[in-house]
Amino acid sequence: MGGPFGCGGYKRRPQMSLDAKQTEQQPIAHKAELVQLLRDAERPTGPLLLGLEHERLMFPRAGFNPVPYDGEAGIGALLQGFSKFGFEEHREAPGLPVIAMVRGKETLSLEPGGQFELSGSPFQTAREAQDENLRHVKELKQVASSLGLRAVGLGYRPFFELNEMPWMPKSRYKVMRETLGARGSHAFDMMLMTATGQVSLDWRDEADCVRKVTAAVRISPLLVALFANSPIAQGKNTGFQSFRSRVWNDVDPARCGYPEAMLDGSFSYNAYVEWALDAPLLFLRRDGQYLAPKLTFRQFLAQGHDGQPAVHSDWVDHLSTLFPEVRLKKIVEIRAADGNSPAMTGALAALMRGVLYDGRALDDATRLLPELSPQAHRELHFAAQREGLNAKVGGGTLADYASELVFLASKALERLSGDDASLLEPLEEIAAERRSPATDVLEHFEKEKRPEAFLGRFEI
Repeated sequence: MGGPFGCGGYKRRPQMSLDAKQTEQQPIAHKAELVQLLRDAERPTGPLLLGLEHERLMFPRAGFNPVPYDGEAGIGALLQGFSKFGFEEHREAPGLPVIAMVRGKETLSLEPGGQFELSGSPFQTAREAQDENLRHVKELKQVASSLGLRAVGLGYRPFFELNEMPWMPKSRYKVMRETLGARGSHAFDMMLMTATGQVSLDWRDEADCVRKVTAAVRISPLLVALFANSPIAQGKNTGFQSFRSRVWNDVDPARCGYPEAMLDGSFSYNAYVEWALDAPLLFLRRDGQYLAPKLTFRQFLAQGHDGQPAVHSDWVDHLSTLFPEVRLKKIVEIRAADGNSPAMTGALAALMRGVLYDGRALDDATRLLPELSPQAHRELHFAAQREGLNAKVGGGTLADYASELVFLASKALERLSGDDASLLEPLEEIAAERRSPATDVLEHFEKEKRPEAFLGRFEI
């Protein structure tokens, strides 16, 4: 699902992803304060940083069932096993279950269905982020192996029924189960079954933010196709290269997809705030309790709730429950990629650093695909979910543009500092072969009908 990530120009904020005590209790007097929060995230000087956030699907080594929280080999035990590497426990309150582990700026946490997530540290280069990622994988393998578990790099749980999935013991998930579950037919699929990889990046000023968001939005269908890795669900071919991405079509139209301003040329800080204000609250935290008022944030801002006004921490919580394809908080977050192998995770970081942190590549990426109307862009996005790199655009397919995107990122990385360009090798191979990762998944699925053996092919 993807929680918040602390990166660039502000402190790591575990209170958002870990739901610690709310600290910003100042009432919101005017919408302009919400716009100002985005201005406060600008990084006008100094290096632009980036960070990785990625989720792994966990399975018993000898089976394919989901892993519950409780038990000697549960997700709770997996989390606590990282204490040997210097991680410290985080609980919502004393006596409650461990829901995360923290070491410096790294946070290990759990998604609603037991997906195991690393929210990484901010770095100047993709290579540094990938080094942290690989260290995490090494530690994860050691802890998981001791419990008879394994991590798998796919974007959707390929076996098991949705209604039999366990839920993790985190308070926000309990209320989101009720509120988000009523908003879309695939909300539970998203919460329980999906795994993703995300990159978080900085911006200099509003104009730079607009350029980055516009470019990221324009290439998002291509990113969906390049990283499509989830064609199997409930033991069947879904007909989609990225069923994970397809699930998001039916989660909540008020908080997902593409805000119109991202597609029609009118994007700005104010436009994003306006869009966010009209999304309904998923929860409201008061005195340690999770409430579910049936209000949009705009209504909440105007009338309060139960005699209490909206405060800044409420807005921080609200932004973390919005899921557009490109998300703004105090970073810009790219959300198009399925969960994949560690090498593909590093390639994602390198690709987005090259595309968004080099001015020439940023302009080239914005113009890479044919200019489309908002409706045509959404149709291309849906086509990428179904067909991957075979999705038709202009007079060709997305495969025709894949090599060019990877090439411009590679040249940009050569101009930037660091040794990041070689991380693009997995994408260069995919682009050259014109095959989304999902093609390999489908071919292996046809050959190997034993779920345990199938999962072994994609074990991390």
